[in-house]
Amino acid sequence: MPKSAAEKQRTLPIAASVTPLAELSDGQEADFYAVLSAKIQQTTRDGKPYDRVTFRDAHREVSFPIWSDAPLAAACRDEWTVGEFYKLRAVYRETTYGPQLDIRKIRAATEEDRDDGFDPALLVPSSRFDPQEMFAELTQIVAEHIGDEAVRELVTSMLEDHRDAIESIPAATHNHHAHRSGFVEHVLSVTKTCVYLADKYTALYPDLRPPLDKDLVVAGGVLHDIGKLRELQPTSTGAEYTPAGTLIGHILQGRDMLREAALEHPIDDDKLLRLEHIIVAHQRLPEWGAPKPPMTPEALLVHYADDIDAKLQMMVNVLTEDATEGPLTSNRNALRQKVYRGEQQS
Repeated sequence: MPKSAAEKQRTLPIAASVTPLAELSDGQEADFYAVLSAKIQQTTRDGKPYDRVTFRDAHREVSFPIWSDAPLAAACRDEWTVGEFYKLRAVYRETTYGPQLDIRKIRAATEEDRDDGFDPALLVPSSRFDPQEMFAELTQIVAEHIGDEAVRELVTSMLEDHRDAIESIPAATHNHHAHRSGFVEHVLSVTKTCVYLADKYTALYPDLRPPLDKDLVVAGGVLHDIGKLRELQPTSTGAEYTPAGTLIGHILQGRDMLREAALEHPIDDDKLLRLEHIIVAHQRLPEWGAPKPPMTPEALLVHYADDIDAKLQMMVNVLTEDATEGPLTSNRNALRQKVYRGEQQS
């Protein structure tokens, strides 16, 4: 029996030479490896069904529709598995709807493909920095910059109890630091900023009463996202929400984790309350998930340290991943705005 068009596309060999997805330019056809990081069934306003699929490597993500009447629709629906690695031949296109792939051939990657340059580790985004070194630096900051022994022991115990997860999980499923070891990268960066801000404003407002509590600013920087260790669980391509993460979220779970740890490592009641508030208020706005806005100087500093680190990382992603030519990027990104990169040198 003759093979269907979809079967032919799945079984035809793919040439040996490959080009990384991240290096493709508009209109270029190439063979490359990618991981299927998402597949979601959706329907247009007119009722036409399709699967929105996302293929990515470590440096580029492409999300596009596979329409229900397309040659690859059945294979997409029945055979393509999220988290699996594939070898594709496709044309990469920059469109008004964002990057797209016109897939010509696709098959699952195999062990034999390693001779052709296939390496799963190169297809999953990871931090540029060593996670163990980042964790060690974080604990060193706690040791040097939290003077209250009880607070220091509480924070240190929470870090050590969750070290494996802290070193490995992303900080989010998308938007910022959504890569392997992104959590510790983000927390370390926020905590460094908290140290700077606490020192700056303690010196600027020496007569503030009560005085700015550097211990709580630093502890809040370390622990502001601790609830993500329960909100997220790692996957082969990044992270996904746990049931508790979906139903409760990381803010309340972070407050719960702090209270649980404080039972074994008690601190002053008022300091515990203030540290809980930092966790609860660190996202500031209700539409961002915050039950309360920052109502202490310490909470305000932690919020902005967190926000600038997340926003700048998102902007860096746009500047490094957007393939639009010209001085401005596309606005189809996590920031939902264009970013000015300036005139590019030829």
